[in-house]
Amino acid sequence: MTESNHLFSRLQLCPPPLSMPYREGTSTLNANVSRRGKKSSPNEFQFQLFSCFHFILWFISGAFKFRGACNAVFSLDDEDASKGVVTHSSGNHAAALALAAKLRGIPAYIVIPKNAPTCKVENVKRYGGQVVWSEASVQSREEIANKVWQETGAIFVHPYNDGRILSGQGTISLELLEQVPQIDTLVVPISGGGLISGIALAAKSINPAIRIFAAEPKGADDAAQSKVAGRIITMAKTNTIADGLRAFLGDFTWPVVRDLVEEVITVEDSEIIKAMKLCFEILKVVVEPSGAIGLAAVLSDTFQKNLAWKDCKHIGIVVSGGNVDLGILWNSLNK
Repeated sequence: MTESNHLFSRLQLCPPPLSMPYREGTSTLNANVSRRGKKSSPNEFQFQLFSCFHFILWFISGAFKFRGACNAVFSLDDEDASKGVVTHSSGNHAAALALAAKLRGIPAYIVIPKNAPTCKVENVKRYGGQVVWSEASVQSREEIANKVWQETGAIFVHPYNDGRILSGQGTISLELLEQVPQIDTLVVPISGGGLISGIALAAKSINPAIRIFAAEPKGADDAAQSKVAGRIITMAKTNTIADGLRAFLGDFTWPVVRDLVEEVITVEDSEIIKAMKLCFEILKVVVEPSGAIGLAAVLSDTFQKNLAWKDCKHIGIVVSGGNVDLGILWNSLNK
């Protein structure tokens, strides 16, 4: 039995909630997001891993992106909303914004790179989003989105570099720390930084001593490089299975990551795939690569053998995103 499987063999697992947990009255972060379903109890997130307790927050609805997208769409006044919304995204934010726009009854123009996973593109179409294709580069996405904005007047909602988006994502911290207040460490995927920035701002306002770690693929480690350089670093090309983690930090998110995120833990794609496999086989949960990276980071030697982090006793791992392109997944598992 491998070390990771041995760790998972000691699980005391309760099933994840059947719907995304919700929290009423999130006006603290200006996140007037309405959600449906029964509020989940703390032990629904709880399992024992290693010799201490760790917690995973699940998003069975697909991904965390709906929080920020819904907050952004429903904060628009009627005049702006009537013009619709536009964004560029590789998938999860795209689908989230399309769904939020559908709920408000307004058009959504979604710029998607041609290399986006088919399952994510289908989600956008399913929610009524109007797909506009771009090349894979961030520059191409931005140029096409700007063209759509000029032609339609639609309100641009950035995937992560937007205060409304950060506020919506911050509700994750409010819920998690309300239900599991003993958490002393959070491990969060990082790409453009919207998720981790919202989580860090909210978590630090509740518990200033909480430690925030980012998890990033080595093939797209611009955030790790930025932390070392003390400024935003971008990459000409990224190479990772985690298609949702290929964006770069923005001027909204960088100061938060710079000041509130303790460390960026980078992992190989092979470690991400291993974490996905554990989620599939043992936790019985479908997780895409970008969502499994937090677990990969906690299981990595970088985290496990760092003596400076030995006091991290109650670790919350944000696992978000279940939009898996099965063809790519099978190929990756067989390598």
